[in-house]
Amino acid sequence: MLGPAETPTPFRHPRAQRELRLGTHVVAYELRRSRRRTIGFAVGAEGLTVAAPRWVNLSDIEAALREKAAWIVRKLAERRERDQRLQAARIEWRDGATIPFLGETVIVVLDPRAGAQAAGAVLNAAADALPGVPRLTLHVGLPHDASPQQIRDAVQSWLQRQARRIFEERCHHFAPLLKVQWRRLALSSAQTRWGSASADGSLRLNWRLVHFGMATIDYVVAHELAHLRHMDHSPKFWDVVRSVVPDLDAARGALKGDVLPVFD
Repeated sequence: MLGPAETPTPFRHPRAQRELRLGTHVVAYELRRSRRRTIGFAVGAEGLTVAAPRWVNLSDIEAALREKAAWIVRKLAERRERDQRLQAARIEWRDGATIPFLGETVIVVLDPRAGAQAAGAVLNAAADALPGVPRLTLHVGLPHDASPQQIRDAVQSWLQRQARRIFEERCHHFAPLLKVQWRRLALSSAQTRWGSASADGSLRLNWRLVHFGMATIDYVVAHELAHLRHMDHSPKFWDVVRSVVPDLDAARGALKGDVLPVFD
């Protein structure tokens, strides 16, 4: 009999036809038969899918699953953790919602009085904030019965304005240090790319970078400006970046590890 610490962790595909115990985990998987020659495994948003030739019997499929058990369970666990983090990052757009800005938590406050100021939103900092309580509040010029979409659009518009202001400031700071000239800056909404640079001096930077701390923003800005000297990722390129951002590994780690809020 299993004790509490040994209770199997189930991973269940919604279209599962088979299940198998792999170590301390029960994996219910979708089995697809095809003309392929080998057994294949795929871990997706729904769980594990096994594709196998029509002539392979179930005992051979299960033997293959046991052989790949460590990989399968690790991938399923990583996928579940990622999905949980993404779910936690979904924002309920209402008065009191929170968003990350420059590495800090900002509380959204619906305040009709802010409508005539600073294009509809004002960031306030409370110097006497209690420990553990966010010190930043974003007063958005909307009524308390504003729809979630109105709140999201107003906050996103404010974040994008801040992004342009901050990125331009950092470009002006780093360009002389790197001995380069940039000509144009455009904001990007790319899903998988934080920035890009063209040989003519045009830069594109993802506005979602404003969720990160300044050290991470500086790394991306310096990275793209350095491309105006080396349009590659050669050792010389990294030496240029490191000349102005010595601790670039920490900044790169934040870009890969942090989960950003979901704007939908």
